[in-house]
This record gives sequence, C-alpha cells and structure tokens, in this order.
Amino acid sequence: MATSTIKDFLVTYLMPEKCYYELFLNFHFHVPCLKFVLNKTAGFWIILDTFLAQLPQLIKILWGGSAEGLSLSAFFLQLYAFSCPVVYAIANNFPLFAWADRLFTLAQTVTIVFLILHYRGDTVRGVLLLFALSGVMLLLRSYAAAAVISFIQASSLAAFIASKVLQATTNYHNGHTGQLSTLSVLLSFAGSLGVAFVSLQENGNSPVSLSHILSACLSCVLLAQILCYKAGAVSTTKKTA
Repeated sequence: MATSTIKDFLVTYLMPEKCYYELFLNFHFHVPCLKFVLNKTAGFWIILDTFLAQLPQLIKILWGGSAEGLSLSAFFLQLYAFSCPVVYAIANNFPLFAWADRLFTLAQTVTIVFLILHYRGDTVRGVLLLFALSGVMLLLRSYAAAAVISFIQASSLAAFIASKVLQATTNYHNGHTGQLSTLSVLLSFAGSLGVAFVSLQENGNSPVSLSHILSACLSCVLLAQILCYKAGAVSTTKKTA
C-alpha cells in the first residue's frame, strides 16, 4: 500500500511511469529521466520561492513585534526587484494571471518594508512609501519608454543580488541575524538553485546563468550565517548557565 502511494505521488507530480520503473525498479540512472525529474523539482522550488519566500519573514516580524537585524536598504532593493516584473507586465498589458504571483510577492515585500519603518518609529515615512511606490509604478506604466521598461526588468536580478550582499554585511557587522527568517532564506536558496539549474539548461554558461548561481551562493551565505550565529548563541547560553 505504501509503495503504491509513493508511486502514485511520483508519477502524478514528478515523472512519467516509464521513468519510475527505470529509476526505482530497474535502478537504471537514465539520464533523460534524471533531467526530467530535476527540472520538475526545480520548477516546484521556483514556485515555492515565488509565492512563499517572503511570507515567513513577514510572519516572523509580526509575531516578534520587531524588525531587529533586518537591513532596510536590502529590503528596499528587494522591493525594487519585485516591482520590476510587475511594472513590465502592466506596461506590456499582460493578463493578470500571468503576473499575479509577482504582485502577491510585491505586496508582501511592501508590507515588510512598511513594518521595518514602523518598528523603527517611522510609520509616517512607511505610509508615504506606499503612496510613492504606487505613484512611480503608475507613471512608469503610463509614460516610460519601452527601452526604459526593458532596462528596469533586466536590472531586477542585479538588485536582488545586491540586497543579499547588504543583508549578509549587516549580519556580519551586527554579529547576529536578528529577525531574519530561516525559512524565507531557505526558500530563497531553493528557488535560486532551481532558477540557476533551469537557466543553465536553457542558456548554458551565460552571464544570466552565472548571476543566478551567484544569487544562490549568496542565499547559502545567509543561511550559513543564520545557522552559525544561532549555534554560537546556544553555545554562549550553555557556558553562562
């Protein structure tokens, strides 16, 4: 029964039945099947990253009532990075279902930036940010040239990479990761790995692929910082006890 359930799950979501027999019954590491499974897995990682990566961070800030340790500059860059595909989609009149996931992620990021400002005692600035962002996106959608929109879209990955560098630098200077969510960083790491894998399949060793690999490496650095600083804190607590 258990074997049948596992087979049904794998065949339904990850691989054709032929690949199931090749990999799990014949123990034949069939390269096309392995690529198919890896592409499917990468797709799941990308979807989870797109929809959920910011949500654990948002929940952790609200639950803790603090944004300690979070780099405002890093999240501003993330805000820009997540705004780019939304502006690009609106400017090109893409149907909503094609970019609704990006809008959902953007809304979460806007809320995170607002909460960082709010918990730093700058709520008014946070409210002004919301109006400013809406105004800028409306102006870009209405008046920006197509070349400008394309450049903005192309620059989103660079902004996202820079945001990770800033957060890692903040963690290093603080000596802790504060309210940085482990789950958010883990989802970002998995999503970056998935995008890097797909990009390598489609574009080879192109600058875009290398950029995605760099993004995955920086997510790995953030994850390592969280684990190391937590381990250090536990060790210090035991010594003082």
